[in-house]
Amino acid sequence: MASHAARHEHLGHVVFITAAAAIGGFLFGYDSSVINGAVVGIQRYFQVGAVETGFVVAIALLGSAVGAWAGGGLADRWGRTRSMQFAALLFAVSSIGQMLPFALWDLAAWRVIAGFAIGMASVLGPAYIAEVAPAAYRGRLGSFQQLAIVLGIAVSQLVNFVVASFAGGSVNNPLGALQAWQWMLGACAVPALLYLLFALNIPESPRYLVMRGRTERAREVLAEVEGGEVDLDDRIAEIQHVLRTERVPGLRELRGPALGLLPIVWVGIILSVFQQFVGINVIFYYSTVLWQSVGITQSNSLLISFSSSVINIIGTFIAIALVDRIGRRPLLLVGSAGMAVSLGTAAWAFSASRKVGSVVTLPPPEGPIALVAANLFVLFFALSWGVVVWVLLGEMFPNRIRAAALGVAAAAQWIANWAITVSFPALAKWNLTLTYAGYACFALLSFLFVTRRVKETKGRRLEEMG
Repeated sequence: MASHAARHEHLGHVVFITAAAAIGGFLFGYDSSVINGAVVGIQRYFQVGAVETGFVVAIALLGSAVGAWAGGGLADRWGRTRSMQFAALLFAVSSIGQMLPFALWDLAAWRVIAGFAIGMASVLGPAYIAEVAPAAYRGRLGSFQQLAIVLGIAVSQLVNFVVASFAGGSVNNPLGALQAWQWMLGACAVPALLYLLFALNIPESPRYLVMRGRTERAREVLAEVEGGEVDLDDRIAEIQHVLRTERVPGLRELRGPALGLLPIVWVGIILSVFQQFVGINVIFYYSTVLWQSVGITQSNSLLISFSSSVINIIGTFIAIALVDRIGRRPLLLVGSAGMAVSLGTAAWAFSASRKVGSVVTLPPPEGPIALVAANLFVLFFALSWGVVVWVLLGEMFPNRIRAAALGVAAAAQWIANWAITVSFPALAKWNLTLTYAGYACFALLSFLFVTRRVKETKGRRLEEMG
C-alpha cells in the first residue's frame, strides 16, 4: 500500500512539472492567436490596408522560425529551465511592447520578439517533458503540449471577447487610457509571468544535469520523477552512455536521390506543408475579420471565434483518445476528407455574400451554413492533422536522422504558416470564395498524398522506421 501511494505521489509530481513546462505551449497558442481580435483595431488605428496588416500578423512567424532554430542550442548551453525563464521574460516584455506601439514598424518589431519566444517554447516544452517523463507515461504527458496550445488559443479568444464587451463592442473604443485592442495584446503578460514563476520552481532536466557533470542532483531529480523503485545508478549510467555515443546529425545526412533529399524527409516536409496549406491558421488569426466581412457584428464575431477554439479542444481530445487505437493513417484520411467537404461548403456559402453600400451580408441559409462548415473544418483538423502530424514527425524518421529531419520539417511548417498568414488578407479581399476553394483543394490533395506516401507507424518500434 505504501509503495502504491508513493507511486501516485511521484506521478502527481511529474504531472505537475509537465503541466508547468507545457505553459510554454499555452503561451504559444495564446500569443499566436490573440492577434485575431486585434487585427481590425490595428488596421483602423494605423490606417493601413490588407497587405500591411498581413505583414504585421505574419512577421511573428518568422521570429518563431528563428526562435525554434535557436531554442535547442540555448537549452543545451543554459539549461532547459533557464531557457524557459528567458522565453517567459521575452513573452512578458514583448506583450507590453505590443500594447504600447508608437508606429506600425514598432508593433512589427515587438511581434518578431514575441515570435522568437513562441519558437523557443515550441521546442523547449516537448524536449523537457520527454526528458523528465517516465517511459510508461511519456505519450500521454507529451500530449500536454498540444493540449496547452489549443487551450491558449481558446483563452485568447475568450479574453478578446470580454475586453471588446467591456469596451462597448468595438476594439477601437477606449478602455481607460488605451484602446481595447491594445489591452488584448498586453494581456499576454499575465500568463507569461505565471510561466516564469513555474519555470523558476521546476527541477532541471536530469539529462542536462548529467551533461554538465551534476550527477548527484540528476539522481535526486530522477528519484522525484521515476520513484524509488528505479535503479538510479543504472539510469545515470544509461544517460551517460547515450551522451557519450550519440552524435548530432547534420543536414548532409538527409541528402538523397529525391530532389537532393531522402524520400522520407520529403514526406515529413509535405505533411508539414499540407497541415498549414489547408488554411487552419486563417481561422485562428483572422476569423473575426472573416465573420465581419460577411455581415456579423464585431462582438459576435469574437464570440464565434471563441466557440471555434472550444471545438478545437474537443477535436484534440478525440485525437489523443484515438491515435493509438485506430492508427495515424485512418485519422489523417478522415480529417482530409472532412476538411475538403467542409471547406468546399464554406466556399459555396461565401459566394452568396452581398454588399449594400459599405455593409456586407451573408443571407440565410448561406450564413448559418458557412458558420457550421467553418466549425466542422476546425473539428476535422483538430481530430486529425492538428495532432497526428506532430506524432508522425516524432516517430517516422530513422534514429540516425530523426533530430535533423524533424528540424527541417518543422522549419517547413513555420514557413508554410507564414505564407498562408501573410497572403490571406489580400486573397480574401480579392475573392473569398476562391480562397476557400483553394484551401479545399489542398485538403483533397492531402488525402491523395496520405493514401500513396504515408505509412502507418502505429505499434512499430522506432528502430523499424525508415
